[in-house]
Amino acid sequence: MNYKEVKSELPPNFKELKKSADRTSNWRERLDAVEELGQWKNDQTIKLLKRIMAADTVYKVQEAAFRQLKKLGENVQMPPQKKSGAIKDVNKILLRIKKSLPEGHTFKEFEEKLKKMRLDVYDTYEGEKGADFDKWLQETWVSLPAR
Repeated sequence: MNYKEVKSELPPNFKELKKSADRTSNWRERLDAVEELGQWKNDQTIKLLKRIMAADTVYKVQEAAFRQLKKLGENVQMPPQKKSGAIKDVNKILLRIKKSLPEGHTFKEFEEKLKKMRLDVYDTYEGEKGADFDKWLQETWVSLPAR
């Protein structure tokens, strides 16, 4: 990836980048915001990148923020990947969604309801699991009690 020369002023679209970085239902948008924020060495962009690195629910986004901060010369440590799930009590959330559906519902119906009710959960785990996401979601759905 070719990097522009790093600029010290605040990006003209900082407010939009901050909104994108905070959008919990779109990890790809957060990742793009991190990449763009890394082009600007400014107290506010560095502060935002540090918060993302420490707290984002998708480890890929945390890693990207870490790389950008290192590139900007910041002395940062990569936070360890969480051993538990990216979102606390995710199985309780998924169980609640499964129980809200009629008995005998399909996996596709479950997946659609999850997207409608908790896009943040869907998106976070899609980002965390990558290519294994569909398999993980289906296995989790099967393992949840029916009633």
